[in-house]
Amino acid sequence: MALSIGTRAPDFTLKSKTADGLVDVKLSANFGHKQTVLLFFPLAFTGVCTAELCDITSGLSAYASLGAEVIAISVDSPFAQEAWAKKENIKLTIVSDLNKETTKAYDVVFPGLAGIGDTSARAAFVIGKDGVIKYAEQTATPKDLPNFEAVKAALAK
Repeated sequence: MALSIGTRAPDFTLKSKTADGLVDVKLSANFGHKQTVLLFFPLAFTGVCTAELCDITSGLSAYASLGAEVIAISVDSPFAQEAWAKKENIKLTIVSDLNKETTKAYDVVFPGLAGIGDTSARAAFVIGKDGVIKYAEQTATPKDLPNFEAVKAALAK
């Protein structure tokens, strides 16, 4: 089950593909500056994941107004993530956990998704400026979305 509230968030440096090439995204770069919403999702180019990240994109200003950056994480390659983001007009930061180390560190591995292998489960974490988890949720199935009102409430505290 996902890491619990009050736990120090495992730091990571993961790759994101941008127009400028591959860039490093480091969670702890936000510590002391802003809160972070981490959204783990199973796979790019799938229906529920597309709907989730398109909805988040359309509401990014709400997260920014709460002093938070949203980072989405999947086990897809950064190149597949970039192609998907371009196709669907997804504007948030998406990072690749191709080796599944961060997914394992947050204890949100979904084993054997659709018989194709382990992926990230669908999960949401709010990481405070202090690097401590303020909200943690792993959904019951990959088809279920996190409670985004609860995420926003945790950010507002």
